Formats: sequence, C-alpha cells, structure tokens
Amino acid sequence: ISNIPYLMKIKRNVLLNPGPATTTDTVKLAQIVPDICPREKEFADNMKELRNQLVKVAHGDKDKHTAVLFTGSGTINIDICLNSLLPENKKILVVNNGAYSSRAVEVCQYYGMPHINLQSSVFDIPNLDDVKQTLDENPDIALVYTTHHETGTGVLNPIREIGKMAHAHNAIFVVDTTSSLGMIPFDMEEDNVDFCMASAQKGLMAMTGLSFIVGNRAIIEASQHYPKRSYYCNLFLQYDYFERTGQMHFTPPVQTIYATMQALKEYWEEGEAAKFARHRRVFDAIHRGIDKLGFKDVIRKDIQSGLVVSIKYPDDPNWDFDKVHDYCYEHGFTIYPGKISTTDTFRLCALGAIDESDIDDFFVVLEKALKEYNIKVVYND
Repeated sequence: ISNIPYLMKIKRNVLLNPGPATTTDTVKLAQIVPDICPREKEFADNMKELRNQLVKVAHGDKDKHTAVLFTGSGTINIDICLNSLLPENKKILVVNNGAYSSRAVEVCQYYGMPHINLQSSVFDIPNLDDVKQTLDENPDIALVYTTHHETGTGVLNPIREIGKMAHAHNAIFVVDTTSSLGMIPFDMEEDNVDFCMASAQKGLMAMTGLSFIVGNRAIIEASQHYPKRSYYCNLFLQYDYFERTGQMHFTPPVQTIYATMQALKEYWEEGEAAKFARHRRVFDAIHRGIDKLGFKDVIRKDIQSGLVVSIKYPDDPNWDFDKVHDYCYEHGFTIYPGKISTTDTFRLCALGAIDESDIDDFFVVLEKALKEYNIKVVYND
C-alpha cells in the first residue's frame, strides 16, 4: 500500500485560468500522509516553519513581520485585513481600478466601515495625483488599500508609490498580492507595504484552502484595541492564538498545509529568479500566440503584470467562448472568462507549474478550435 502513490498516473491539465494553478505531482501527493490531529506538537512545528517561510517569500523582516494563516480562499484575507486593522473613528481609502479592489469596497460596505472608493478606469493604473489629493483632503484615513495585480485585467499597480504616500500621511498600507506574490519581484520594505496577502493555490503552486497574511507584528498587536467586527475573521485573535499555542484558533486544512510545505520546498529549489523568469517566458509565449492568431489584448503592454493577458472577443458572429473553452478543456487546457464588465474578454494566465512549451501546445489546440467552429479572428474597430 505504501507504494501506491508512486504508481499513480495523474492526468496533467494545463490551467491557464488565474488560479488554482497547475501543480506538480509531488505537491499533489504530499497530501497523502498519515492521519494526524492538528493539535499535535508535530503539526504545530510544521505551521511555525511554514509561517517563517511565508515571511521569507514576501521578503519581510523576520523580526518585524509575521505570517498568519487562515482557512479559506483569498477573499478571506481582504475581509480580515479590512475589518481588523481599522481603528475607531477612522476611514479606509480603497484605490480601486478593478474587480478585486471593488471586492474590498464591498467588504467595507457590508461591515458599514467608513471608506472612500477612489475608483478609476480598469484599463489603466490609478492616477497618483488623485491618491495624494484624497489623502491630503482626508486626514482621518488610517488605512490605504489596493490590489497589486488586478487579476481581472492583468494591470500591475504602482504599489511602491502609493505606499510611500500612505506612510507620509500616517496611514498603513494593505495590498492584495494574491495573484502576484511568488511570481514577480516583491519586497515588503522596498514596496512600502505593511500587510500583503495571498493563497497557497496561486504563486506557491499548492492547493486551495489555505490563505495567509504577512504583516507588521506591532500593528497586529495594536489592533487588539480596535473595534471587533468579526470573530472568525479577526487578525489579532488568530495571531495571538498562534503565538500562545502554535496552532490555528480553529481547525486548519491539514492536507493543504502539507502540500504547501512541499510547494515551498520546490519554490526554493527552483529559485526565485528562475521562477520569475519562467513565468515571464510563459507570458511572452502567450503574447506570441495571440499575435500570430490575430487576437487583441485590451491592456497596454507597459502596465501589464507579466502574469495575465486579457484578450478581446473577436467580432466574428461564430465566436462562442463556451464552445472554444470546452474544446480546449477536452484537450487538456483550461481558459477563463474575463472580468471586465464593459468589455467581453477571456484571460490566459502565466501561473502555475507550466512553461512556454505548454503554451506552444495550447495554441495548436486553440487554432484547431477556431477551425472546428469556423471562427475568424477579426475586429471591426
């Protein structure tokens, strides 16, 4: 029985959606472990090492920063940071140019937290002059929030500049790095970030169910005196429980944690520079493929993250995303619809354990799908 995992033949699918990402078989099989009660010291030791490793991925200072783990998808991090880190009688500024910062606005609305939704075009980076003006005019802003990589479009936001302005106005800076951390360069200190967040199934190329926040330990400890807006989703409560017991306050996703430990081992074995370069190769291969077939992307290349390409639907009446998706899916490739309310798009993403050869193979399949359904890649504008 012990040899069964090594004999398994796992079909490999290439996921070109923005997460969960394609994983290695060794990460998948890391979940097959002896049953263990998550309250055992052995498991607590694993989580302690995992937390230290996550601070390292974010290039944090081990004495200044800590990682706090939660069970849930990436959205739980948005909820936790916003509801936990806002002092009484203060306000949140959401620098919003996409669907995921819009989600932060919804969190503020649901909790009834005072906030400013500084909304701008999803097709561009935010106007930094508008950010500064808003901070100048609202001295009660205590928390500035934005998304590093707006996954719905592929826009990479200028977080270093926004963070510098936030700190100049005595506000903390919280950044959603869910679809950028571990895939492109990031540094907590150099990028002026107090809190970042991600999930295991994205840049770490592990499994869904584990999310984490890396942030300033002193600010977390100060937040115990802030208004309590949630029980399960409170950052200080989870942090404090980890510090006192080494464990999650509530039941952790045991198997996902083992997979994440294996994924981090492979992360460091590949090396960050090599991993970042591989994601860039995949991104460049996507652009070569869409250019060859005549597709148009909707975001200027100079502000793209290098991880997601948003592609405009062709104007041919035969175009049918669902049919194309299903054809590609049947041949081992997953593509994903866009997330721009004003424009019909689909996305191809450079996440996961894939390389440019996978992209070359994908475009062979996509071209066959276009021929199968007599689709011409034409645009009328």
